[in-house]
Parts: sequence; C-alpha cells; structure tokens
Amino acid sequence: MERYEPNIEIGLTDKQVKNRIENKLINYDTSIPTKSIKQILFENFFTLFNFLNLIFAIAIFSVKSYKNMTFLLIIIINTAISTFQEIHSKRAIDKLSIMASNKAKVLRNGKKEQIEINNIVLDDLIEFSTGNQVATDSIVKSGTVLVNEACITGEPDSITKKSGDMILSGSYIISGKCLAKVEHIGNENYTAQISSGAKIMKNTKSEIMLSLNKIIRFLSFAIIPIGIALFYSQLHLDSATFKEAVVKTVAALIGMIPEGLVLLTSTVLAVSITRLSKSKVLVQDLYCIETLARVDTLCLDKTGTLTEGNMEVKDYISIKNDKKHLENILSNIAKFSEDENSTIMAIKNKFCNIKDQYTPNKKVAFSSETKWSGINFKETGTYIIGAPEFILKEQYSQYKEDIENYSKDYRVLVVAHSKNNFGEKNTLPQDIELIGYVFILDKIRKEATNTIKYFYKQGVEVKIISGDNPITVSKIAKRVGIKNSDKYIDMSTLDKTTKLKDLAIKYCIFGRVSPTQKKELIQALQENEKTVAMTGDGVNDVLALKEADCSIAMANGSDATKNISKLVLLDSNFSSMPKIVAEGRRTINNIQRSASLFLVKTIYSSLLALMFLFIQEEYPFIPIQLSLISLVTIGVPSFMLALEPNKEKIKGDFLKNVISKALPTGLTVVIGIFILVMLKKYNILPEQYFSSLCVITTGVCGLGLLLTFIPARKSEDTKLPISIYRLILAISMIILFIVGITIFSSFFNIYLG
Repeated sequence: MERYEPNIEIGLTDKQVKNRIENKLINYDTSIPTKSIKQILFENFFTLFNFLNLIFAIAIFSVKSYKNMTFLLIIIINTAISTFQEIHSKRAIDKLSIMASNKAKVLRNGKKEQIEINNIVLDDLIEFSTGNQVATDSIVKSGTVLVNEACITGEPDSITKKSGDMILSGSYIISGKCLAKVEHIGNENYTAQISSGAKIMKNTKSEIMLSLNKIIRFLSFAIIPIGIALFYSQLHLDSATFKEAVVKTVAALIGMIPEGLVLLTSTVLAVSITRLSKSKVLVQDLYCIETLARVDTLCLDKTGTLTEGNMEVKDYISIKNDKKHLENILSNIAKFSEDENSTIMAIKNKFCNIKDQYTPNKKVAFSSETKWSGINFKETGTYIIGAPEFILKEQYSQYKEDIENYSKDYRVLVVAHSKNNFGEKNTLPQDIELIGYVFILDKIRKEATNTIKYFYKQGVEVKIISGDNPITVSKIAKRVGIKNSDKYIDMSTLDKTTKLKDLAIKYCIFGRVSPTQKKELIQALQENEKTVAMTGDGVNDVLALKEADCSIAMANGSDATKNISKLVLLDSNFSSMPKIVAEGRRTINNIQRSASLFLVKTIYSSLLALMFLFIQEEYPFIPIQLSLISLVTIGVPSFMLALEPNKEKIKGDFLKNVISKALPTGLTVVIGIFILVMLKKYNILPEQYFSSLCVITTGVCGLGLLLTFIPARKSEDTKLPISIYRLILAISMIILFIVGITIFSSFFNIYLG
C-alpha cells in the first residue's frame, strides 16, 4: 500500500483523496450508534417469553383448542406496537445524531475544510485544537498540543505531544493546536482494536433494568419445573383428559409470564426519547432518562450553562498607567495565541489593532490545570495572561484586596511580564511582574433563573463547579438564584490529600477547580449517597461527566464532552433540562404503576400453580379466560396509564414499590380462589359455577387495584380529589369486563346459569 507524505502547506490533493476512497482507505464508522432495524425486529420477536408462548400455542393447537390460542394474537399485537415504536424512536435518534456528529478540519489542496469524521482518508492532514476529540490515530507534523488520554487509559494526567509523536483516537486536546497526519483508519485505530471506541461511558445504573432482569431470571428457572409438575398433577386427576391437562397447564404458565411488562417498558422509554427529540435533546443512553429522573444533586459548570459561554472584555487597567502599552501587548497575544477558548476569543474581539508587532518565539497554550497561557516574544520577553492566584503565586497577597474587589463584578485576569523564557516542561518563567488587569464579563442565560427555580421546586440540590474565581462564581450564582451562594471554597488552596466527602456537602460553590478535582467532587457526592447529574461543555469537564450518574453536554461544547455524555442539548439550551426531568419522572412513575398491574397476574398465577400442585383439584382457568382478565386489568390500563402526565418525585426502590403494590391484590385473588375451591370440595358450590366465579373473583380484584389509582396526586395541577382520566378508564374497564362475562359469556367459557 502506497503511503503519501503530504506537504503541510497543501495536504492531500483531490486525486489522492479519490484514490484513497476507491481503495476504501477511509475512516468508516466502526461503532453502531443505534440498533439496526434488523436487530430491533430480532430482539423484540425472538425473546425467551415469546419462545415459551409459541410452545404453549403449539401445545394448544395440537389438542385442537383453537379458541384458547387468542393469547398469541395479543402478544403479536403488543410486540408489533413495541417494535414500531422502537423503530420510530431509532429514526428520530439517528436524525439527531447526524446533527450532533463531530466534524474534522482537514487540509486539502491548500485549503482547510470541515468534513464528517467518517470521510477522513488515510494520510489526511487534520488540524486539531482545544476541545477536539481525536477521531483517528495520527502523527503530529507541526505544532504542540496538550493531550488527555483518560478516556483510553483512565489516567487523568495530560501529556504534551509535539512533532513526530502519535496522538491516539479517543483522546482529546486540552490545549494548543497542531497539524497531524492520519496514521490509522477504521478498525486499525487503537480504540477500535481495544473495542472501546471514542464513546466510552460509565454503565447507567438502572433500577428498572435490574428489577426486570431479576423477575425474568426467577421465572426462567421456575416456569419449566412448575409446568411439568402441574401438567402431571392435572393429568392424573379423576376424569381428567389429556386435552384438559394441556389447556389448564398452559393457562397457569401464561399467567406467570409478565410478557407485556418488558415490551411496555421499552415502548414507553422509546416514546420518551421521541418526545425529547422534539425538544432538541439527543438521548445517547436509553436508561439515562430514569437516572436523571432520580437525580437529587445537579452539578453545573458555570460557563456555557448559567452563562452563555460568550464573554466580553468590559475594561482593562494598566498598573503603570500605560494603557496604550497594555493594549499593544494584548493585541499581540490576541494575534498569535492558538487558544480558542471563550476568554481568548473575547480578547481577540476587543484587541485587534497592533501598533508594534512582536515576533513570537515560544507559545504555551492555556490549560485547565495551570489556568494561564503565555507567549515569549523575541523583542520583549514573556507575557502571561490568566488566573491571578496561579500566575502571581507568592505575590498574590500584595494585590489580593484589589482583585477581590474587582471580582465582585467581573472575572479578573492578570497580565504579567518576565524577561525570562518559560521554564522546563513549559512552567512559568522566573521574576514575574504584574503589569495589568483585564475584566471579563459572562453573559447570564435568560432562562437560567427559572430553570434553577424549577430544580429547587423538585427537591434537587444545585452546586456550581467552576475553574473560575469562587468570588466571581458566587456573585453569578446569587444573580441566578442559587441557594447558599455565599458558601464557596477555593479548591486551589486545598492539599492534594484533603478528603472531599464532607466538603462536597458543606459547600455550594466550588471555584478554581481542576479537572481531576471535578471528578473527585462527583465521587464525593456519590459517597454521600447522592444521585448526581453533571452538565458541561469544555474538555475540563470530561472526567467529571464520565463519573456522573447522568451526564449532559451542550452541542456547542467540545467534541469530547458530547461523545462522553448520555444526553446532548442540541440547541445548547439549559431550559431544556426541566423537560428532560419531567419526562423522566412521567416515564418511570408510570412504568412503576403499570408494572404493579402486570405483577399481580404473575404473583397470583405463580402461587395458584404451586397451590394446585398439592390440593389435587382442577386448575380453574383456561387461556381464553385469562385473556379477558388481562385485557381489562392489565393490557389497556397499563398502556393508558403509562402515557399519562406525572410529575411526582421518584421515591424508593422500584422492585419493592411494585411488589408492595401488587402483592396484596395477588394474595387476595389466591385467598378468594382457595375459598371457592373449599366450597366446591365440600359441595357447597356447584362445579359448573366454579371456573366462572374464579374468573369473576380475579377480575374484580384486578379492577379493585385499578380503582385505587383514581385519587389525584398532590403534585397534580387539579382542584379535584380524583383524576377524571383514571376514573373514566376504570369505569370503561368495568363495563368491558361486564360485557365480556355476559354478552360474550359463551366465547369466554363463562357459565352464569
């Protein structure tokens, strides 16, 4: 294979790019952002429960009891609805993913152009700058960058990469700018080889997923031995036929399977994702909606979240009363700095007219660890701009009072000078002298105040974690209504051995936070049993976002934050957050309520199957009767309730909540049927009425549970003590049940005399 060595002024030519494409030497996508339609069809139709139901249907068919195969039709309809909804959701996500997809800046034919990362070809020259996530393994050809490989190695330390060094796909640029030649593409990339890819996320902690898996695991082990034993028991009853034994056993086992619960869960989550897509929210992890709904602590990065991320220079002061000289220094810094953060962009917008142009000798890019950047000029020495405490160090105390006064209204940067060059490993030069201040103002987002109010109303604690001066952050926090905004701490003053567990709870505003400390603060909150969501837009947020229970990125943020986050706000609008939380709470609360309806049937069917193993009596139901009960007490109500508005805060453990709601009804059914068995056994109840009364008893108990949902919740915007929607639903199901056992009594094998 021929390799090109493109000129760093020109890059690849059109002919060379065409040759690469023809030879399929293109950076094709090695990841699958969403399931394929084929996958969705396979996963929805070819499930364990569907396989069992098919076996049951074949068993019923073999004994020619065709009417009792109705349950299979309901399962097919449920599966089809779920599949359709998931495909619809997939298409919505795919469209949003295209909007949020990363671009690469390549040099071709002497011109820079933006292309999709999957259109990069081997030997392309790519320009990487602050915030970019490296799409392909590349070799630096010019420039120097500070790279973080935490997404690959797990190590938070930054590494300097210069000409000749390899930068790995999946890593991200902390600072600087470079031109690099693509060395590997597609599956040859380092991250593709270790099967991690650029999107490396912490697994979502989903109580629903864990709970459903526990139920499925238990039933998978129990259903076969119970089925065999029950069939044997029913077959050996007096006057029992083979056909009756098959039909009764299938009825018992069908009742044990909560097949619709898994489908309902995936369908409701898919509906939520589709709804959120209309609000320009890209959901990159299905179950993160649940996690965000359970969040009790929200950590915000000030820039880009509370503020617009667009800064402006409001004023500047020269210590030596030489404002023209300070302007000229700032103009030279603006012209030659390769940083692209909001601070430098504000300086570039303000200072563009150079009186005396200097010659840059060495540049040090801004780093969130050092919190300064600088340029050494041949003619005048070294100029540094950045955070006062980090540049002035021991001298800071001399200027502390002035800086803190200015910090009440602005974000304060200092400009310092030294005749010396930077030290080894790009450290600050010696003999630094302060020459001026630059005052930066963040524009507060219009929607920030109302959004913060919403979270407090929902019982969510809000904390600000920022790299800026804590006093400045505190002032902004106060303006947007953050509670306890006076409880702030400068994290740069802490010793590395300081335990953060208590501090994370005590303080509300954390300033001068390094990327590693951001991550440690998230971990400290989690140690305090908090469920933490984190928003961010810069590379300094990546480690914390990866650690958070739910991570939210802004679309105008860095590639790295978008790739690592579970939710992306495509319009970069913080006001979308309440919609996400509300959608999560609606989804999870409704799934929880609907799940209790499903588990009632599973509980009483499992207990009845065990009971009839030992009492040597005929099982009371046949499949067609259970279809009627399921339709009016589970099928229609669960779907209608799952799509209802619900703003309640999620409380407690999912499985415990569901079982505690379902168990009383399930036990009531078992006790009621046991009483009917005893009445029949002692000839008090005629045998021909037994099965019909069991159906009525079970239906009434299920409808009784449905009636308990009618009272309105305190959180609902209604003055009525009941929910009209749920009242109409309950009455409709009662009427449907009555129609089923009267008008269609012969179809459902109901005998009322």
